[in-house]
Amino acid sequence: MYPESLKNLIESFKLLPGVGEKTAERMAFFLLNEDQEKTDFFANSITSAKEKIRKCSVCNGITDKEVCDICSNSLRNKKVLCVVEDPKSIFLFERVGSYNGEYHVIDGLISPLDGIDPDDIGIDKLVKRIQKEKYDEIIIAVKPSIEGETTALYIKKIIEGMNIKVTRIASGIPIGTDIEYIDSMTLERALSDRKEIE
Repeated sequence: MYPESLKNLIESFKLLPGVGEKTAERMAFFLLNEDQEKTDFFANSITSAKEKIRKCSVCNGITDKEVCDICSNSLRNKKVLCVVEDPKSIFLFERVGSYNGEYHVIDGLISPLDGIDPDDIGIDKLVKRIQKEKYDEIIIAVKPSIEGETTALYIKKIIEGMNIKVTRIASGIPIGTDIEYIDSMTLERALSDRKEIE
């Protein structure tokens, strides 16, 4: 039906998360109607990102250098380390702009049911960094799930005795949400993380 090159373009867009047949077709036809300069920029951006983006040798986040801009920034608070489960989380925290410490990305979460243990998510690299850098506080900022809880407790256990405060970001009910639609785990966490009204 479609020419082979157009069919391949549509199939390529369908590889993206949340993109179905109709959206892929719309994107493909949109690109066909753009001028050559814009389509070249689009194609080159994909190629360049795949070639240049790599893991930061310090925090495991993503960068196009050996060490990312956050890790090489001498103005960051070197006494606080925020542990996140994926590189995207770093950018979310940075966008908020209220955290000025360092980050460390683990490769996912511990999930015994899925056969994912601490060795699979790079906990050893995290521990070596903590021992080397002498942090005052480790903030665990992973999703509030069974796997997130397991991972947080495991990290806390392995750094016990190092005289480091281990905290976890609060989680609870999002603003504007009706309580009747909140799952029991979120509601339980919201209750246990309650704070005094000031």
